[in-house]
Amino acid sequence: MRVLGVMAGAPQGGAEAFFERLMLALPQTGIESAAAIRSDAARAARLRAGGIEVAQAPFGGWFDFGTAWDIAHAIDRFKPDIALAFMSRAAAKLPGRYVLDHKPVYVGRLGGYYDLKYYKRCRHLIGNTKDICDWIVRQGWPAARVAYLPNFVDAASAPAVDRATLDTPADAKLVLALGRLHENKAFDVLLAAMAKLPKAYLWIAGAGPLEADLRARAQALGIAARVRFLGWRSDTAALLAACDVLACPSRHEPLGNVVIEAWAQNRPVVAAAATGPAALIEDGRNGLLVPVDDADALAASLARACDDGALAKGLVQEGAFSYQKAYTKEAVVRLYGEFFDAVRR
Repeated sequence: MRVLGVMAGAPQGGAEAFFERLMLALPQTGIESAAAIRSDAARAARLRAGGIEVAQAPFGGWFDFGTAWDIAHAIDRFKPDIALAFMSRAAAKLPGRYVLDHKPVYVGRLGGYYDLKYYKRCRHLIGNTKDICDWIVRQGWPAARVAYLPNFVDAASAPAVDRATLDTPADAKLVLALGRLHENKAFDVLLAAMAKLPKAYLWIAGAGPLEADLRARAQALGIAARVRFLGWRSDTAALLAACDVLACPSRHEPLGNVVIEAWAQNRPVVAAAATGPAALIEDGRNGLLVPVDDADALAASLARACDDGALAKGLVQEGAFSYQKAYTKEAVVRLYGEFFDAVRR
């Protein structure tokens, strides 16, 4: 089995990180993988270090006709059974089959509710949540050609980030949030919640267009001295090891990969009940759910997770069970392998 992964993503992001994890994990199960990516020297180096053949292309706008030819050359050179396109831009750049000497099965993977017009060359679609799969079918895509395949995260632990390096008291309750600084992530609501927790500190690991606005909001709320903006970080396990609770306050979140990461690292989770986290979390069992855009409820649940040791222990145990049941690398890569084998046949 040979699989070519096609990715047009940004240098950083959850889907991009999962693309790398999946491409690097497939060879460990006997599936040969290669990648065609938007030009990115760092990503190419990471993939090549794992033995992955990499082709790079511009993945530009409507008048970029070269990328499809670059992908076609990668297909004819690597001869994959499956070409797996991550997200809409990659799917839209898949070359017409008439230009190919070797003709793999085209598969598109969706981590959100994207316009299916970009996937017209795909035979099969993958959704990384059941709700996305249901949505795809409601758009008219044949249900027999839609598959639910979840993400996996790395469960390897790491020594905790030294709080002193981020001017955070060792004995303070510490809330961690991870994600792009974008309106969908609702970090403004999290800041409002932190204003109601006068002894707690907050680390926000992420980058994005709202950083200046969020810094100004923290200042206006009088909590800037207790908030640390860390920028984009790749040491997720070390950050989770340092915190008391993971907050996922998102307004819109198709999956909520950070929830699974917290489960894998034995940390309690408090999340707003956006589509993805609400599907993952059973309130009070493997996490705490609060209404979207409700700073008061978010603050109250963060306080419970920090202060109630018995509750936190139970959330961690059940979260770890949820992770082991469905979101380990071994379980998810096995599902991908079974899917690839089925669509190849």
